[in-house]
Amino acid sequence: MSSSDLSAYDLAVAGGGAIGLACAWRAAQRGLRTVVVDAGEPGAWQVAAGMLAPVAEAQVGDAAAVELGLRAARGFAAFCDELGEDVGHRTTGTLLVARDRDEAEALERELVFRRGLGLEVERLRPSQARRAEPALAPTVRLALDMPGDHSVDPRRLVAALATAFERAGGTIRRARVAAVADGGLRLADGEVVRAEQVLVATGTGRIEVPDAVPVRPVKGQIMRLRDPRGPGLIDRTIRGPQVYLVPRADGGYVLGATMEERGHDTAPTAGGVYELLRDMSEIVPGVLELDVEELRAGLRPATPDNLPAIGPGTTDGLLWATGHFRNGILLAPVTAELIAAAACGEPLPDWAAIVDPRRFAKVAA
Repeated sequence: MSSSDLSAYDLAVAGGGAIGLACAWRAAQRGLRTVVVDAGEPGAWQVAAGMLAPVAEAQVGDAAAVELGLRAARGFAAFCDELGEDVGHRTTGTLLVARDRDEAEALERELVFRRGLGLEVERLRPSQARRAEPALAPTVRLALDMPGDHSVDPRRLVAALATAFERAGGTIRRARVAAVADGGLRLADGEVVRAEQVLVATGTGRIEVPDAVPVRPVKGQIMRLRDPRGPGLIDRTIRGPQVYLVPRADGGYVLGATMEERGHDTAPTAGGVYELLRDMSEIVPGVLELDVEELRAGLRPATPDNLPAIGPGTTDGLLWATGHFRNGILLAPVTAELIAAAACGEPLPDWAAIVDPRRFAKVAA
């Protein structure tokens, strides 16, 4: 397609969640004529709790993922400030909590691991933990305080990104994308949105794409709760081995999340609700007094190595921003910077090699 064709966009983005909109915004800021095409259906961002938690999420053997998360976290506050809207950014930290002896021993190992990486973490005895968060159960055995972990409200973030993108001259189209076509995106009604380059940022959304990056859906059930008395039950994000409770400034809370390999099933279940409430009530008993506002399940996009795919694919003009798994909100700003650079023909930095989508093509070959 000729770059002189004024009926075509420079970049067409399939997917209007946090990743797609952040990428589109950065591209539009750099002067690219950009369109986001999204059907407006529920996505992972609507279910996400919005934890910006590279320290709490750190896993043994995932040094590359830890460094990527830390890089993203360092620039997130400035990213929020640039949006110019309240996106619910909270900087009160995360508390990892152990309920019994076995969990306490596991936390001691987690402490050694994080300190070995130079991460900011403090060991709290039970009395210290309850002074920090009085709502914790008296049976809590140990806690790790991670003050550098933050949180944000994904729904506010996506709304702010949409506004910023349109303010930068971008276009949002509400339509279902069926496939990446020669010369752009083919919609479900057969129309082709023409573009020099295409970005696939659909998460687990199924569209036809050449040389597709392998992404599997991982189901997560969450509950949105509210304290009728207002905020104050907890100040930090509280995490156990299989559950978390994220506070909002207005007295709302997000309780999540299950991890289920069930294909594209998004039906909430009684068992999922039971497990979330049971596990968190053993850490913060007051969670049982909160009102239930919403129960929903979403699908996290995960790659075989659990690292995202960000950048050019094996097909000319095709860019990828998918596979962010549990960290789509955290990684949105850094993903956007990489995609905007790639869309402008710039080489990506050496550290971005770990997220190169073409690594999967090499495996397949």
